[in-house]
This record gives sequence, C-alpha cells and structure tokens, in this order.
Amino acid sequence: QAHLVESGGGVVQAGGSLNLSCTASGFTFDDYAMGWFRQVPGKEREGISCIRWNSENTYYSNSVKGRFTISRDNAKNTLYLQMNALDSKDTGMYYCGAATSCNDFYQLVDNQRGILNYRGQGTQVTVSS
Repeated sequence: QAHLVESGGGVVQAGGSLNLSCTASGFTFDDYAMGWFRQVPGKEREGISCIRWNSENTYYSNSVKGRFTISRDNAKNTLYLQMNALDSKDTGMYYCGAATSCNDFYQLVDNQRGILNYRGQGTQVTVSS
C-alpha cells in the first residue's frame, strides 16, 4: 500500500526557517514528479513547488520563489522543502504529492477536485508574527 508521510512542520517566528520532509513507501518513488502544496481552511489549495523525477527541473510559485527550495533523494525515497524567511502568509497545512509530471501536479492541485496519484496527510506550519 502506498504511503506519503510528511514531517517537519511546527511553530516558528516570522523570519525563521523550517525543513519539511516527505517519505514515500509502497510505490516507485522515482517514477513520479513530486511536489508540495498548501491549504488554509476556507481557501483554495496552492501548488507551491514541484520537482521532476530526476531533479533536473524545479518549479516554484511566485509566493515562495527565492525563499523555498525543493529537493529529493531518490535513494531515500524522500522529498524535502527547505523554507526560509517564513512569513505569516505561509501558515497552513503542507502536503506532498506525486504526479506523472509537474505539469500534471499543478493542474491537479489547481483543480480543487483533482486527485493526485499519491498524497500525504499533511504537516501543519504556523508562522507567528
């Protein structure tokens, strides 16, 4: 059975940093592009970053570009998101997900009813000002 488990969330002061991890099991991790999206209750999901299966290309939303860095270690079946210069607007539940391509990842996330190939249960990030 496929699982994605996020970790690393927490409470941090504005300007601080967090490093999220997403560990995969039960499927072939490097067959998929992997991404992070976030959601705040009452608001739509926002795809914030995606990385191709071989790490050759990474993509970021304008809201996190220059502050967040996505990476993956296929040998460890793990996806990462290094988040720096955090702001209260970054508060939300952060999820990792798998898709056949980053284009599909963003399309599925942006379509609020879209279903990714796999997704985790999320980790909460709270940035206090």
